[in-house]
Amino acid sequence: MSEHAEVKMLEFPQRGDERGHLVIVEGMKDIPFDIKRVFYIYGSDSEVIRGQHANKRTEFVLINISGQSKVRIKDGRGGEEVFLLDRPHTGIYLPRLIWKDMYDFSTDSILLCLASEHYDPEEYIRDYGAFTEYVREERDVE
Repeated sequence: MSEHAEVKMLEFPQRGDERGHLVIVEGMKDIPFDIKRVFYIYGSDSEVIRGQHANKRTEFVLINISGQSKVRIKDGRGGEEVFLLDRPHTGIYLPRLIWKDMYDFSTDSILLCLASEHYDPEEYIRDYGAFTEYVREERDVE
């Protein structure tokens, strides 16, 4: 989809027995970056759309650790795909410069977000038209 790193589903190691399950996620091992920020989204109604932005530098891994949600991604060049996150041992890797909309949250959804960078509002692109222009300009520079 992107000329940079690709959006991809990830499956994490899990251990389990009669006591329950343990899922292991390590930076630079299970995901392709060092984790600098962790946040999670919960309590969103099924009609709510979260995200609605792209990032110039930050990479993400999204894991629905409870319930389910969908993630619509766009690459700014016409590519679009929807992913269902509904298993706590899988996630989606989102490289930089991917537009993301998270939506269709179940009532028990907890969406864990792992980020490669600390929060910087200056690197967020919140207008889709500005995003497609930024992607076009960056491609012209390459």
